[in-house]
Amino acid sequence: MSTTLVKPAEVERKWYLLDATGKSLGHVAAEAAVLLRGKQKVNYTPNVDCGDYVVVVNCDKAVLTGKKAEQKFHITHSKYIGGLKKVQYSKLMAENSDLAMTYAIKGMIPSNTIGAKALTRLHCYQGA
Repeated sequence: MSTTLVKPAEVERKWYLLDATGKSLGHVAAEAAVLLRGKQKVNYTPNVDCGDYVVVVNCDKAVLTGKKAEQKFHITHSKYIGGLKKVQYSKLMAENSDLAMTYAIKGMIPSNTIGAKALTRLHCYQGA
């Protein structure tokens, strides 16, 4: 019996709606990352983009457990001298909670062309 490999033309994509109300940010992000990669499918092929579309609503109602809201920072750098920017997660969740969810999911997706295509199928929204 040979292994069946799916071809890009044979991929069937579904739409999934995830509600983040009262759930941990990381748990919702992990669930979304699996759906975006297509790892829940029976015919998963690592070298083919076979993931689904994911819509995450109520990102502003997701919770950070413990003291992460005060102690965790999102750090970016512009690659210029003095270009380091640190944003506290409590401030990020208050202003751009959909961006915080996107950052969390992006960290769980591989940084290659398949991962970049998977992130284009992600839609995060504050509120419903």
